[in-house]
Amino acid sequence: MSISLFDIKGKNALITGSTHGLGMAMARGLGLAGATIIVNGNSSQQKIDNAVAEYKKEGISAVGYKFNVANEADVKAAISIIEVEVGQIDILINNAGIIKRTPLIEMEVADFKEVIDIDLVSPFIVSKHVVKSMISRKEGKVINICSMMSELGRNSVGAYAAAKGGLKMLTQNMATEWAKYNIQVNGIGPGYFATSQTAPIRVDGHPFNDFIINRTPAAKWGDPNDLAGAAIFLSSKASDFVNGHILYVDGGILATIGKPTNEN
Repeated sequence: MSISLFDIKGKNALITGSTHGLGMAMARGLGLAGATIIVNGNSSQQKIDNAVAEYKKEGISAVGYKFNVANEADVKAAISIIEVEVGQIDILINNAGIIKRTPLIEMEVADFKEVIDIDLVSPFIVSKHVVKSMISRKEGKVINICSMMSELGRNSVGAYAAAKGGLKMLTQNMATEWAKYNIQVNGIGPGYFATSQTAPIRVDGHPFNDFIINRTPAAKWGDPNDLAGAAIFLSSKASDFVNGHILYVDGGILATIGKPTNEN
């Protein structure tokens, strides 16, 4: 098998929500593999500029654009500018997302809708405007960042699980409609990863840390860099006949019912 199957040098990759966390890890992986990274965020221009500077320190070609992925007018304008200033978007990773940990019985409707808008509606909006150019070229890669909550429920994340379950089906429907244009639409479902956000609960003796270690066959939290290979595969020619698939990078969690806490 030729290594050129995984070659993404010279490709332009838009990764939403790529100023930090898992989005940044995937963007870094694509950038180190030779793609130009188009950074997106919506909190502040300074945060975007800081992220771009971080990428460039590693020799990655990167540019940044601030826009709200849940606002169609904002997205449409930004994509038009990107296509003029950077060029065609070859790879789109719909990564931007939020979570609100509130029991459903206590959750405000407005909060539920906000999660749905950002985690489910925004991938539709961004894909809709990026894929038009891909259709005209008959080539493109779209990756939606799903979740284990695309398959499982968990207390206090009902809105998030509803959105990610919907995103799994949206991914399959995008693939159904766009595969004929040589566009591959797939998803990545991350497990539990060691990030700055999870640092407070990743300490020995913390109940949730113990739960994840026990629940994961690999018996560890994932390293954000573990997502790079999956992102590169789904962005490259190596995945040209992979469509509508959700690739779970979870250390084996979804493969098992788990084990008793006292079992080695």
